[in-house]
Amino acid sequence: MGEKVVAGQFDLSDRQRYREKLHTCLAGLERLLVEKRFDRAKNLMGVEIELNLAGPDGMPRMLNGQVLERIASRDFQTELAMFNLEVNIAPHRLGGRVFDRLAEELRTSLAYADRKAGEVDAGIVMIGILPTLDRDDLVSSNLSEVDRYTLLNDQIVAARGEDFRLDIDGVEHLTCTSKSIVPEAACTSVQLHLQVTPSRFADVWNAAQAACAAQIAVGANSPFLFGHELWRESRPPLFLQATDTRPPELQAQGVRPRTWFGERWISSAQELFEENLRFFPALLPICSDEEPLEVLDAGGIPRLAELVLHNGTVYRWNRPVYDVADGVPHLRVENRVLPAGPTIIDVIANAAFYYGLVRALAEESRPVWTRLPFEAAEANFDAACRHGIDARFVWPRRGRYGGTGEVDAVTLVRDELLPLAAAGLDAWGVEAADRDLYLGVIEERCRRRVNGASWQAATFHRALEQGLSRQAALAATTRRYAELMHVGEPVHTWPVGLPEPVPLG
Repeated sequence: MGEKVVAGQFDLSDRQRYREKLHTCLAGLERLLVEKRFDRAKNLMGVEIELNLAGPDGMPRMLNGQVLERIASRDFQTELAMFNLEVNIAPHRLGGRVFDRLAEELRTSLAYADRKAGEVDAGIVMIGILPTLDRDDLVSSNLSEVDRYTLLNDQIVAARGEDFRLDIDGVEHLTCTSKSIVPEAACTSVQLHLQVTPSRFADVWNAAQAACAAQIAVGANSPFLFGHELWRESRPPLFLQATDTRPPELQAQGVRPRTWFGERWISSAQELFEENLRFFPALLPICSDEEPLEVLDAGGIPRLAELVLHNGTVYRWNRPVYDVADGVPHLRVENRVLPAGPTIIDVIANAAFYYGLVRALAEESRPVWTRLPFEAAEANFDAACRHGIDARFVWPRRGRYGGTGEVDAVTLVRDELLPLAAAGLDAWGVEAADRDLYLGVIEERCRRRVNGASWQAATFHRALEQGLSRQAALAATTRRYAELMHVGEPVHTWPVGLPEPVPLG
């Protein structure tokens, strides 16, 4: 029994050493917090958008390597599968006409990327889940040719110890299995970053947790998977099940999933990092040469590489982020709940709603998380994913009697949350023209009860009524979506249905 026992590319000593380094990193984080070494408030925001590649027929194209080679920009990167890309927008200071500037940068970047993709008969589609994806598209052979994705897949598969089971019961019921995590690649999202000081972190994270149900209700854009109509925002259940390292026995014991809403309101950022260490075993026990406490003793700033790596393998919908920029550490809240698309103006409207609402909720004299049970916030998130713009939430009542009551999501957003978001944007110093334009998009979605998911579903059913087969209807819906996405008008203005009769499929 003296031989090394190897699991994948890591042996037992690697995992023990990594665990020790994680706790050293956590101690280093504690020292940085106590010594107040973090960056001052800069009101910085950042945006990342995951994208799909599809051909003129609406079907996925496994060509991200060729497309990225042609784009040749650091702003664009690979994602998990060969039909995925990601675009990263440089951080911006919240204020002024920031949202118009973001919109213009995105238009320029995505138009350029789409032209380059066209050179290999593909195009950029900004959508939560590409409706034409098939189970045969989401297999290990279509993983991007990047070592870290292969390694992550191998480690999650080894931890799971059996096939992954997808079971999503929505408008229709999907059940299937997968031998890899690649189905997670179907989920393409918008990630909104907000740099915050340690003293403000807990309030902002709690506010983001309370707000994410409303974000999904107005922004849902993922109603289809593998030819089935499921939840209005099917990414969360898909992401949870496609990365679930727990076999059924551990699920029955209450072990937490790595894709996680959380289970309580917090009072400090450190609590989230501690939970990640306490609840989740390492997937990628790769140790750096840095000794964080020695770096601190020498007056330096540690990268906390092990903590950062481990944190990236716990998929919270609002994730804590530690990073170092220009030699100074900072904390960010990374909001991961939104699907990509439908258009640039829709993405920016979603961002404006989020940044304004989080600012206002975090600064309320009686914060919503002191009046709303965490379990209710989680239930709201689930309801929004299932029902989208038709969801109903539990929310604190206004007025002298307090308590909570049930409210229609559209009514809550229109009457209470949009005015809060407007006040929050004012507090950031965003100009009124930006505020009114982008929050006006959210208001119109509420007035018309339309978002990306409702448009996709309605257009799909209209195509079926025209006599198309299910597969042909999904492809036609995807092609029409891509066409309107490139026109760029917000989704609440899109006509439902196909522009002209389509030959029977």
